[in-house]
Amino acid sequence: MDLLAQARIKGVQSEFVDALGKLRVTDPVALKSILDALPEKRVYRFVGGPVVVRALGHPRTELAAIGAPPLRWTLSANGKSVAQGETREPVIAWPAGLPLGYHRLTLTDAEGVSEDVPMIVAPERAFGGDFDRGWLLAVQLYSVRSNRNWGIGDFTDLADLVRLAKQLGADGVGLNPLHVLFDDYPADCSPYSPNSRLFLNPLYIDVEAIPEFSADLVPDAAATAARLREGDRVPYTDMAALKWLGLRAAFNSFVTNASEARRREFDAFRAARAPLLSRFACFEVLRHRFNAPWWEWPVEWQRPDDAKCADLRKGPDKREVEFVEFVQWTADSQLHAAKELAGQLGMRVGLYLDVAVGVQSNGFDAWNEQMAISRHLAVGAPPDVLNTVGQDWGLAGFNAGGLEAQSFVPFADMLAASMRHAGAIRLDHVLGLKRLYLVPRGFKPDNGAYVQMPFEALLAAVASESARHKCIVIGEDLGTVPEGFRETMQDFGIWSYLVMMFERDDAGRFRNGDHYRPNALVTLNTHDLSTYAGWRSFSDLKMKLSLGIDPGESEQARWDALGMLDQILRQNGITANDLYSVLAFLSRTPSRLLAVSMEDLLGVIDQPNIPGTIDEHPNWRQRLPVALDEIASKVDLTALRAATRERSLNGGS
Repeated sequence: MDLLAQARIKGVQSEFVDALGKLRVTDPVALKSILDALPEKRVYRFVGGPVVVRALGHPRTELAAIGAPPLRWTLSANGKSVAQGETREPVIAWPAGLPLGYHRLTLTDAEGVSEDVPMIVAPERAFGGDFDRGWLLAVQLYSVRSNRNWGIGDFTDLADLVRLAKQLGADGVGLNPLHVLFDDYPADCSPYSPNSRLFLNPLYIDVEAIPEFSADLVPDAAATAARLREGDRVPYTDMAALKWLGLRAAFNSFVTNASEARRREFDAFRAARAPLLSRFACFEVLRHRFNAPWWEWPVEWQRPDDAKCADLRKGPDKREVEFVEFVQWTADSQLHAAKELAGQLGMRVGLYLDVAVGVQSNGFDAWNEQMAISRHLAVGAPPDVLNTVGQDWGLAGFNAGGLEAQSFVPFADMLAASMRHAGAIRLDHVLGLKRLYLVPRGFKPDNGAYVQMPFEALLAAVASESARHKCIVIGEDLGTVPEGFRETMQDFGIWSYLVMMFERDDAGRFRNGDHYRPNALVTLNTHDLSTYAGWRSFSDLKMKLSLGIDPGESEQARWDALGMLDQILRQNGITANDLYSVLAFLSRTPSRLLAVSMEDLLGVIDQPNIPGTIDEHPNWRQRLPVALDEIASKVDLTALRAATRERSLNGGS
């Protein structure tokens, strides 16, 4: 079979017109690398692809072919038949009461021709929230200063942030991704480049809040932590060294001194998160043992094996495996406590968590899901106006064939891992649910190709997990999107992500409030954009020029933008142009959630992250300028409450 025929079967689009209007044709060698890295994808005879049934009404599925009638069908879940029937027409009218979930559909015609198809029975729409309009306090958790943390914002700080947000009238706290990174590379701190999206970053644990920890276990901890709290940047390497020392001490104390109740809780957590937690713990132990990417490990460990993991848990590494599980239990418990606090305070969202678009190829998820995640392919973006050579984000993502073979369960597990703690999540680069731009390893980013994804099935999985966890889902749908994409997304109940800085017409004028969609989160900017203080002072332009980066905007264009901002504010009866004036404008939009960044409230000039830089700028390292207990005194509470009065929990009181 030639390359183009293989590409059609696997949904690889080797020719496309980029944002610059240029026809891009993937190099044949690069195309072959992409095709070789993708698993086989089933070509279905009776259906066009994975079957999605939405539970409302009288669902029907049109068939691509019926074969020799009658066509019998059997729906199975966990190996057991849950429904069956037959049809003589090219359509299946599904009976009422099909169980929600991820199933296998077996179709067999009268001549015995049979095929097995993934099928999702989903609610009609994702969870939509039970409020009209609200707002969130958006914070980079690592950046939080307090007079007690160990040099990085932690989950106890998060609980205090929840209380602060409640005081300000917010419905919750929005956070950077909390995914686990690599403990042996603490300086590689981007929350968007995770080891796994299934587990939490232990550096956010408050060690002193662990019941089995006591100060005498790490005698110098208090003095070291005080030193680590100094300065404007998180000292990741030194901070991580202290925190892992504390976690080890707490675990050793747990092993010898834990109460029976605590041991039962630990065992219950391990059982509830099995087998993924067990595999992750084994992976971490093996990663440290072999000190190499997993594909260079001894052959017997290059793929997850639950029997071998069970043996590892019983052998000399038993305590190391338990330590990894203990750390994840601790992180999960502390994050859960923050979520529970938000609920007790009556917050209508609670925690809003960010989900990265992919994972590091040498991390746990890529090892654990070698069929569904292609380690040889990196998610990125084709050339556009701002990045004329394209982008390679260095992250491995899911593929269609592997997900279909496993009935989309790996994708659902990834969603559930974040939703279990959240009232809302944001899916980074939600366009990837429809198509991913993939760059083969060893090739430049302008030599990638678009690969089609099973869009409807992935949306059905999102809706299913959202409804199950009562968690709003916001899709980061910035940029040029395919025709009909947003409409389909909204039909499944997935919200849009609207950034005011991008909501401008072709002449650069800011769009009026009635342009903003109701089921959306609206925000002034993002972690990748200038803060409001930086934008007004031109500091972002100066910073990028000093780093040799094209800012994509001239000083005159910025002056023009400032004038157009004044214009849209005046058009809405707002005479000033400070941050609170902008928040007042955004607060009046019909969009149901508004995110207000802590950096903007505190007048921070530098942005958390400058895309395209690694060490040139202190990405993901900058601390807030004031400690947590001082924030309320540094924010103009009267102005903030006035700006958000219409959507505030306490009505601006």
